[in-house]
Amino acid sequence: MSRIGIRPVEVASGVTVELSPTKLVARGTLGTLEVSLPYGVKVNQKDNQISVTRINESKQNKSLHGTVRNLIRNAIVGVSAGFEKRLELVGIGYRAALEGAELVLQVGYTHPVRLAIPEGLQVKIEKNVLIVSGADKQRLGQFCAEIRAVRPPEPYKGKGIRYQGEQIRMKQGKAMKAGA
Repeated sequence: MSRIGIRPVEVASGVTVELSPTKLVARGTLGTLEVSLPYGVKVNQKDNQISVTRINESKQNKSLHGTVRNLIRNAIVGVSAGFEKRLELVGIGYRAALEGAELVLQVGYTHPVRLAIPEGLQVKIEKNVLIVSGADKQRLGQFCAEIRAVRPPEPYKGKGIRYQGEQIRMKQGKAMKAGA
């Protein structure tokens, strides 16, 4: 039995859930999210709890059980509280700015890098920290990965764009190796 899949999902106050055989729609203060339900799992709603069960013990249904439960949980948490990720700009002269619906990064290239902010996500800038927030956890993570890919942290000086709290394994470099 799936340890995650058997746990019921609590529906937060202010969130309405519409359930059909093929999809679940969650509506809350931060928007509306849909979760498509694959064949092999059955979703039941009772009072303020949603439970996910599988129709048989096939390998595919076992793998879907916990996944579908967490997708439903992420949709409910997303429309009620939302998700947030923070990225740090580390480097001399590295900065970010917002121009309309675009994020403009100046991270050591000869030109500024422009990224279109996806619909449903918000970006705030505080000094050298980008705060990206939104209801859809998958879209949020994908956009943050695209930002980080513009200038990933390098292992010698640690310059680049990194998630807040991310540990970068630093290398010694030639000068340190020669002196040792």
